[in-house]
Amino acid sequence: MAGDHQAVPSTLPPHVQLIQMATGAWVARTVHAAAMLGLADQLTDGPKSAAELAGPVRAHAPSLHRLMRTLASLGILAEQKEQRYILTTLGEALKTNAPGSARSTVLAFGSPWAQSGWDHLVYSVQTGKTGFEKAQGMPLFDYFAQHPEDASLFNETMVGFHSQEPPAVAAAYDFSTFKTIIDIGGGTGNLLAAILTRYAEPRGVLFDLPHVVAEAPALLKAKGVSDRVTIEAGDFFKNVPARGDAYVLSHIIHDWNEDRCLTILRHIRKAMNSAGRLLIVEMVLPEGDTPHPGKMLDIAMLVWPGGQERTLTEYDHLLSKGGFHLARAVPSDSAVNVVEAVPA
Repeated sequence: MAGDHQAVPSTLPPHVQLIQMATGAWVARTVHAAAMLGLADQLTDGPKSAAELAGPVRAHAPSLHRLMRTLASLGILAEQKEQRYILTTLGEALKTNAPGSARSTVLAFGSPWAQSGWDHLVYSVQTGKTGFEKAQGMPLFDYFAQHPEDASLFNETMVGFHSQEPPAVAAAYDFSTFKTIIDIGGGTGNLLAAILTRYAEPRGVLFDLPHVVAEAPALLKAKGVSDRVTIEAGDFFKNVPARGDAYVLSHIIHDWNEDRCLTILRHIRKAMNSAGRLLIVEMVLPEGDTPHPGKMLDIAMLVWPGGQERTLTEYDHLLSKGGFHLARAVPSDSAVNVVEAVPA
């Protein structure tokens, strides 16, 4: 999981900047309402007014007009003659099944389960515990195991949210020397498919919980790599597949506290070949005050699963405790780095 944040222009008085930050949630809820109502799908065939759309989306026409007018001010719609609206390029991305899965992401992040964690951010800061568990009575991933529809939407969200990363990671790091690449917690196989598509020789093992990998065969087949991937269901807190040349952890380490991370790392250290490589695909936070989208994502990790984003120094510390030496961090043309580690 990741997020971006644009600073409010500093030419504004400080109190105005703070108020604009506080009203940022209004924008998120407005876009979420558009996604919930399916407005982008309804406007596929051309301009329509709120009166024309009120019936299909079951809305109050005057209130719907106000929503659409606001969406136009955000650049998602554009107003035409007679208060009819069309989709902009930005609005096209809000369609169901549009590239990047923006609608799924908006729906997931604006959902009651996601918002409930943020409602308890102060509790998380005061206790170090997740706001999500306080709100829902169980950890995030236990919740997904019991709510398959939310889990499926979350999986689709992660594919879209990180859509630029798989090709960027495959291009940035040379995977050609590996015979077997094991993607630990690899979801439905999006990153592994990108790697195998770029490199013809390696074979892959996709490892994740049973309800997660259940959706993997369709994606791997669509990507044309299903014949080179073995799917294994399991729990990385108990064990991981053995004898891999490269173990990939993409957006896994940031989900967990240090003790849980060390459990994962030690299982991999025990299972991997002596000359193997551990490849952690995550944002690496810059030191100091430098703005970075990972710093806001770090707060999402606090309130949702209880994990965190890390600086390279913090990764070095974690890896050494888990039985590895930090070798290097390879940047990519996306928000993430490939943090490479070798057995200690």
